[in-house]
Parts: sequence; C-alpha cells; structure tokens
Amino acid sequence: MRWEIKEKSNAKAIKKLSEELNNLNESLTNILLQRGIKTLTDAKHFFRPDLAHTHDPFLMQDMGKAVERIEKAITNNEKILIFGDYDVDGTTSVALVFSYLSNFYSNLGYYIPDRYAEGYGISYQGIDFAAENNFSLIIALDCGIKANEKIDYANEKGADFIICDHHQPGNEIPNAIAVLDPKRTDCNYPYKELSGCGVGFKLMQAWSKKTKKDEQLLNSYLDLLAISICADIVPITGENRIYTYFGLQIINTNPRHGVKAMINVAGLKKDKTLNVMDVVFTIAPRINAAGRLESGNKAVELLVSENEDDAIDFGASINNLNTDRKDLDKQITIEALQIIENDALFAKKTTTVVYSKDWHKGVVGIVASRLIETHYRPTVVLTESNGKITGSARSVKDFDLYNAIDACSDLLEQFGGHKYAAGLTLKPENLAAFSTKFNEVVTAQIEDYMLVPQLTIDDELPLSEINPKFVRVLNQFGPFGPGNMRPVFVSHQVFCEENICKVGENHLKMSVFQESNPNHKLACIGFNLGNYMDKIAAGIPFSIVYNIEENIWNNTTTIQLNIKDIRV
Repeated sequence: MRWEIKEKSNAKAIKKLSEELNNLNESLTNILLQRGIKTLTDAKHFFRPDLAHTHDPFLMQDMGKAVERIEKAITNNEKILIFGDYDVDGTTSVALVFSYLSNFYSNLGYYIPDRYAEGYGISYQGIDFAAENNFSLIIALDCGIKANEKIDYANEKGADFIICDHHQPGNEIPNAIAVLDPKRTDCNYPYKELSGCGVGFKLMQAWSKKTKKDEQLLNSYLDLLAISICADIVPITGENRIYTYFGLQIINTNPRHGVKAMINVAGLKKDKTLNVMDVVFTIAPRINAAGRLESGNKAVELLVSENEDDAIDFGASINNLNTDRKDLDKQITIEALQIIENDALFAKKTTTVVYSKDWHKGVVGIVASRLIETHYRPTVVLTESNGKITGSARSVKDFDLYNAIDACSDLLEQFGGHKYAAGLTLKPENLAAFSTKFNEVVTAQIEDYMLVPQLTIDDELPLSEINPKFVRVLNQFGPFGPGNMRPVFVSHQVFCEENICKVGENHLKMSVFQESNPNHKLACIGFNLGNYMDKIAAGIPFSIVYNIEENIWNNTTTIQLNIKDIRV
C-alpha cells in the first residue's frame, strides 16, 4: 500500500481562512482549501448547502426544446413513455420522472429493457413496444447518447425521443427532438457530473419552472436522486452534494414506502442516521438485484409504490433476489480467481480479462470489483449472452478505463461507460484479440504507480487535536463520497496500550496515544488488520492512517479511529 500525503495549503491562506471561520482548526482549514473552499462565502455554501445554489436547468443545451415537446404532448393528450436503464441510476430516474409527472398528467407509461433479451440502453424492442402501444413521445433516462441508429429507427416509427444522459457522447449526437447531456461539447451547463437521474431531475425542474409548479413537490423526490448519485459513484461535489444532502434528509426523516421497505429488510438500526455508504451498500444493491437477476421493472414498482403493504411485499421479494445475487457473485469470484491462478502468463500482464460462458451476466460488474481487491489492475469480466460475449470492466485509481476500451473499439460491437466503469459487447471470435489488445493498450498507457493501491492522506494530525468539537466540524464536511471523501489523517510516533486484541475474523482493536499527551487515549478499530497483532505491542512506536468516526454503543457516543493502514 502506497501512502501519498496531499501537499499542504499555503500557510498564509490557512491562517486567513481559519481566522475568518472563528479560528477553525488549521488542519480542517487546510482540508477545506485542498477541496477548493477558499473564501468565507465558499465555506458558508459548503457548510450550509442550499438548493438556491443549484443551476438554472435552461442553461443545458436543448432544454427549451425538451420542455416545449413535453408541453405539446400534454396539450394533445399524447401517450408519454418513460424509458430507463435497468441499473440503480436508470430505475430511480424512471421512478422520479414517472411519479412526479403522474401528479399532473395520467397518460404515462414506463419501460425498463430486459438486461438479457435487450441489453443496455435504448432497444429496438422498446421502440417497437412504444410504437405498438401508441406512445408518441419517449423520455429516455440514463441512456441514449450513442443510440444514433435506434433513434433513426424510432423516427421512422413516428416516436419522438427526449434523451437525458450523462455518459460521454460519441462523435455524432443522435437525431432526437432534444438531447440533454452536460458532457456534450456544445453544452454550457456549469456542472458536468450529474447522474442520469440528475439530468432527468433538471428536465422536470425546467418543465416545472415553465409551467409554474410548486418546486417543493419536485424537491420531495430528492431521495431518489440522492440514491442515484450515491449508487452511480459520481462526484459528491457541487450540485450533486447539495442534492445528496437534502435527499439523505428525506431518507432519514420521511422515506417513501419503497425506500423504507429496503431499509427494514436490510436490518438497519431504527436510530441509525443513514449516510452515502449506507445507500451504496444496503439500498443500491437491492435495487440493482432486480435488474441483475429478474427485471428492473420490479425496482421501479417498489420505488413508485404508494401503498405500504405493497412496498413491503416488493421489498421482501427484492431482498431475496439480493441474497441470491450475493451467493452468485461469491461463487463466480471463486471461479474467476481459479482461472487467474491457472494462467501462467498472468504475472506478466497489466490487466485481468476472464471469461466463462456460464457466468451470470447480472453480477459480472460486481465480480470485476472483487477481483481488483485481490489483483489490483484494470479488470474485465465477460460471459455469454444471446450469442455474443458481453460483460463489465472496472478500473484502478487514476487510470481512464473508458479510453483504453475505446482504443479497442474495432473489436467491439458496442461499449459505453465512464473513466472507472464500463460495459462492452463483442463477437466470440474477437475475444482472444480483444484480451491481447486491451492488455497492450493498458500497458502502454498505465503508469507503474497506478498498479499499487494508494492511500491518499489529507493531513498529518497530532492525536491531541481530536476532540468532540473537532469531530462536530468534521462531520459537517459531509455528505462524503467521491470528490469529497471522508478526510484521511496520519499520525506518527503512536503507541498502543496493552489491551490490544483481535476481534471478529481478523479485526484489530486497541487504544492509542502519543507521548506528548499520554492521557489522551483514543479507541481504534482496524478492519482486516489483525495480522499486525504480531508486529506491534506496548512500547513500540508506529504510524497509523485513519478516518475519524463516532461509535454509538448503548446510547453512548465515543470518538473512534478507523485504521486504514499501519507502519511499524
């Protein structure tokens, strides 16, 4: 594990901002500056998120055209189909737009493509469904930015498209009525990192402004937007941070029936305040499980449910699917690791590409992430579906996976995604060539340091500065997530008390202090660090890298250091 400590901010800038913030702790002030919070006004906006600080939706290219087309459809009582992908971002998008519009207009339907029969994104089957059922306007969410041929097909069928996407566009924008995507090169929208659901929300926001609807009603759907932001691993910065902040408030105080059902089946404590990580590891996998193993329609039914009993039934069904999903990805991970072990040339490669025709398509993305935990390198996990080879790819920190896959596009039928995650489809006869070329491309592009897991440290901190006031301010840095991670600190010349022990499977539990203040002792937990039991003991100095957390036990809150790594 590499330790990389961020460069300290300018001392004068730290002192100035600290004084403006009532002598805020200098380490916390340094972290604010590192995150682009440079003025008192910046800090006020950061610590007090406000929906008034989000951007005008009409700044997005084609927004006026999109709103005009929706107004025309409603005026003429046209049937509108809300179309979304089968993952969390897509299903929350559909649930949000469908539920919100249903308050004002009833001639609506929704459609989630089948992962296996139709694949990712806009499908010919979906367009045929729209045409056969007289849907003349389709609002596509979290997909469509590269669906040029399918949009042409829809135009021939007399179905208009409004595309709401956040993926990287291709060389040519589809010929739809409106294409909303902040990543368009000709789009001047100030914030480029919206989720697919975020783009759908901005469309509803624009329509609401134009038709003078009460914005409070639309804002009551921010829980769905927050779930999409957390699950899709987009940066928790700018607008996304504001939306996540208010969305989490709804999840924690007044969750919709479907979200409440998932919280209950996950067995989360009733008094627990849910954060981004809770959404990522408890709510999102359950929503995803529906599309992975059966149909994403189940997830939408759960999220739009207005009946508590129905939501409980949907939640239980989806929870069972999630249990099956966990069993599947565990078994496939074991099989994939065995394939790697049997590959005599694996050690010479910079990539992992594994394939089995029998693996379940719905969990290969999860398996790719699991493999990176063991073999840290860009990873592609492939299986067979409808006569094609298809799968998911995941990357390592700092490496642009999307560009590497794009360089292999001559061997692919289709692909799409982000810097760190992508999906791809290819013909079986191209598998060996793709595996070879992908490795060659990555080897040429990747830096050696990217192949070693890295701990990025925000600042060095004396343990004596960690007190309840420090933690109260630190908590206000949240919601934490990509682009605004929970600060990571390092402390040197640390000693442990004799009560060091191993708990659970392989977790380290101890209390630590520094000689400068031996009475200031802090409890620590180090998950999967039990092996250090043999290396540290009372009287031996060592360094620790950690997050600072609050541990609640028997209604008592204490400060706890969550140890990420140790060096003796």
